[in-house]
Formats: sequence, structure tokens, C-alpha cells
Amino acid sequence: MMSCCTCVDQGEVGVVENLGKFSRIIYPGWNWLTPCLESRTGRVSTRIKQLDVMCETKTKDNVFVNIVVSVQYVPAQDETSYYNAFYKLSQPDSQMRAYVFDVVRSCVPQQLLDNVFELKDEIATTIKSALSESMGSFGFQIVEALVTDIQPDSKVKMAMNEINAASRLRVAAQEKAEAEKLVIVKAAEADAESKYLAGLGIARQRQAIVSGLKESVSNFSAQVSGTSAQQVMDMMILTQYFDMLREVGTKGQGSTMLLQQSPSTMSDVARQIRSGFLVREAEASVPSLVN
Repeated sequence: MMSCCTCVDQGEVGVVENLGKFSRIIYPGWNWLTPCLESRTGRVSTRIKQLDVMCETKTKDNVFVNIVVSVQYVPAQDETSYYNAFYKLSQPDSQMRAYVFDVVRSCVPQQLLDNVFELKDEIATTIKSALSESMGSFGFQIVEALVTDIQPDSKVKMAMNEINAASRLRVAAQEKAEAEKLVIVKAAEADAESKYLAGLGIARQRQAIVSGLKESVSNFSAQVSGTSAQQVMDMMILTQYFDMLREVGTKGQGSTMLLQQSPSTMSDVARQIRSGFLVREAEASVPSLVN
């Protein structure tokens, strides 16, 4: 039995037929029908729907991945689109799923696995463009197409993580080696500079000693008549020798030393020390020439 009125819910439109033939589209609210002629035969939702599609495919480097695509679609807001969405396509989800499979399996095999992650927005744009072109003739508008997940095999993900970890460890080892090299080089430079400055100090010390002795000999010879520079030098050398013995004797950590102390031995000691001073004077003159 046919009624003379019908009510359409919000978020939907109704399809009215007249004796089995499409008549018109009715909108949310109270609508009158022609008794015995018109009847409401169906409805079309105007809400945005989402279709999630998981597609398994292979990348260019022969890695199988599962790609999840979310498609959001809605009928276009005009009577022709409502008509096409109701009469031309009985299962829009299956139709869109087939197009998603086709696009994904034609795009992804051309890319390496790493590039798939980088180009997921381009893949989503290609899917949206293909669906908009194909589903537009059926009255559907594609709001958005998103690649929401890329799932390679768990072993592949583990291998990728290990490769990344090994690469980072290699970089860290290189940085550590460079740091250790820098420390060693700086330590060697500091040691060389320290030795150079120590040698320079010793040379200047010997030069000062020689200059002081020379001045002392000159002053003593000038103030004491009848003495030669050789005699004054021998006396000063012996004085230095006795000072050395005193220092050795007063140091608690000194080793036992056996020295001859006869007059003839003392002359030999003076001669040897004098020769040593002459050699040191010659050595001390070298840094002064360099400076």
C-alpha cells in the first residue's frame, strides 16, 4: 500500500519513483507523495564516508609491503549526482577498492622501499586523482585520499633499524677517533713546546753563569794585584767544587761517593772542571747567536 507522505532524515536524501521510474529527489524533512503513483524507493547518504584499503605490493628492490590507504568520499551536492550514485553503482566501496589496488600496484613497484616512505604523499595524490576521474561519473566526489601506513615485513624493519644503528655507530666511532687524535696531537705539541722552552731556559742559565764568572774574574784581577785570571778561575772552580760536595753531603737521599782529596788530585779536578766550563761556555754562546 502506498502512503501519501514520507519523512527524510537529516544527512540523507530520498529517491522517489513514479510507477517504477525515477521521478525526483526529496530532501530532509516532511515530503508529500502522489498517492498510488509515487513511492520512496531508496535513500542516499550525504555524509562523508571513509574506506580503508590495505594493499600488498612489491617494491623495486623486491620487498613486499602492506600499504594502507584511507579514501574519504561523498556524493556531489546535486540531483544528477544523487541519481548516478543511486542507480549507476550498486557497490561504490568495491569499485573504489579496485581502483586503489590498481594505482598502488602500478606506482609502488617503480620505487625503492626507502623512496616509498618519502613519496607517500605523491602516491596519495595519484590515488585521489585517479578516483576523482573514475568515480565522478558515478556521482561521487573524492574528498581526500591518504596513505596512512606502510608496513614492510617485521624482519625487513629489523634489518633497516640495524643498518641505521650501524651507520650511526660508525659515525660515532669516527668522531671519537678524531677527538682522540686531536688530544694526542695537542699533547705532543705541548710537550715539544715545553721541551723547547726548558732547553732555552737552561741555555740562558748557562750563559748567565758564564757571564757572571767572567765579570767576577775581571773584578778580582783588577782589585788584587799580582793575580792572573787563570789563578782566579782555578780558585773559583775549587770553590764551586767544594760547594758541590757540601750540597751532596747535606742531601739525605744522596748516594755514597768516593773522591780523592790529595793536593795533586785537586789540581786534576780543577783542570777537569775548567775544561767543562769552557765547553759549557761554547754551548751557551749558540742560543745567543740564534736569538
